Amino acid sequence: MSNENNLQIQAEDSTAGGEQPLTGERWTTARGSWTIFPQLCKGCGLCIERCPTGVIRWADELGAYGTNRVTVDADGCITCKLCAIYCPDAAISVVED
Repeated sequence: MSNENNLQIQAEDSTAGGEQPLTGERWTTARGSWTIFPQLCKGCGLCIERCPTGVIRWADELGAYGTNRVTVDADGCITCKLCAIYCPDAAISVVED
């Protein structure tokens, strides 16, 4: 599957009164897409623990908090959305086609 890095998403920044861009990294899965927003990932690892196929792992790059962040092996992702459900910071988005 392909990695479509640097997806630009606009999100409301309620503290500044404007819009703050979030940069996501998107991978195409067999049944949809998987996106991580590194600016939101605090490296808690809950998604890694809950992934039934074990395709989520620690990335080489650090997240916004200076902690580890995650990445995915999209070829094995079954698009079950458990990682997104358990992510406390909405740093993962999984979309089914």
